[in-house]
Amino acid sequence: MKICQLCAVDFTLYHFLLPLMEGMRDAGHEVIGVCADGALATKVRAKGFRVENVSIARSYDLKRHARTAKALKALFQRERFDLVHVHTPVAAMVGRYAAWRAGVPKIVYTAHGFYFHEHMKLPLRAAHIGLEWLGGRVTDMLFTQAEEDAETARRLNLCRGGRVHAIGNGVEAAQFQRADAAARARTRAQLRTPEDAVVITMIGRLVAEKGYVELFEAMRKNNAVLWVVGDRLRSDHASGIDTIVEAVKKDLALGPRIRFLGYRQDVPNLLAASDIFTLPSYREGMPRSIIEAMMTGLPVVATDIRGAREEVIDDETGFLVPVRNPAALGAALAKLVADPSLRARMGAAGRVRALDLYDEAKVVRRELDLIASL
Repeated sequence: MKICQLCAVDFTLYHFLLPLMEGMRDAGHEVIGVCADGALATKVRAKGFRVENVSIARSYDLKRHARTAKALKALFQRERFDLVHVHTPVAAMVGRYAAWRAGVPKIVYTAHGFYFHEHMKLPLRAAHIGLEWLGGRVTDMLFTQAEEDAETARRLNLCRGGRVHAIGNGVEAAQFQRADAAARARTRAQLRTPEDAVVITMIGRLVAEKGYVELFEAMRKNNAVLWVVGDRLRSDHASGIDTIVEAVKKDLALGPRIRFLGYRQDVPNLLAASDIFTLPSYREGMPRSIIEAMMTGLPVVATDIRGAREEVIDDETGFLVPVRNPAALGAALAKLVADPSLRARMGAAGRVRALDLYDEAKVVRRELDLIASL
């Protein structure tokens, strides 16, 4: 088949879709990426893929979406794809409409995490569910990563014909291993972190919904170092935390213990030199960062939200805490900071679970088999 992989930004294409694109190519398909242009699109091209650039606004700008839909329709008609596979909320909605208008034979949607969630105000939640329902009228198959999302999609009839499958999420297991003492020491030295410090790592965009405000407050009562890995995407419409970050940097108690590392390409090394991983988000799909941490053998403290509660077994591979609760977050982190044996036991259990459930090769194969059944 000739397949289009469509998402809003090159960050998603490179970091999340590239393994699937490679798996499809290995299976004999022609695969073309479509997203807004950026430096990471060049890296996808370097892997031998063609990437077409279409501007996709991550906002509620209907005029821009109409222009995007027109451009995508023309692209789909010109390329004559057998299948268009869409990702990320806005690109998925506009892309499905354009593919339907262009007469693309098959349309597949991967919901990496529905934008609506249990903590959203009811009118806004209802509006987003309505949009997903409309998109589902032209969707031949719907993938979710979390089983909880798949159950929601079936209950709300978000895919015509009911072809809804939870495919999970995964990472390349070989990339994530515990570091030997020398490698761990080198990484810590580069980040001005003592070898005997307990290091908590958080990976996520610098936006409020990732739970950074609560995490910074939780750190006040924890004698540990926090590595913050991530930046804010230029296209991000979520609430930023720039002023909060600046305040933390100037805070005499927190500033010396919190390192803002920005966007990094050495995440496996950073995790291997860490002791604990945390992700106190308000909403997620099936967070890959938690899987990466579990593969590395780290205990995880996460919020009790969809996806995360499917990955983390509370009191076995880590702890689940309520959303927006810095006291509970701080207490869970404190248990792990104070107890090396607990960290080791939970980290080992997490790695066993990750290897069993979240091997990237298994996830890609599952997707390919389901697409072949269309």
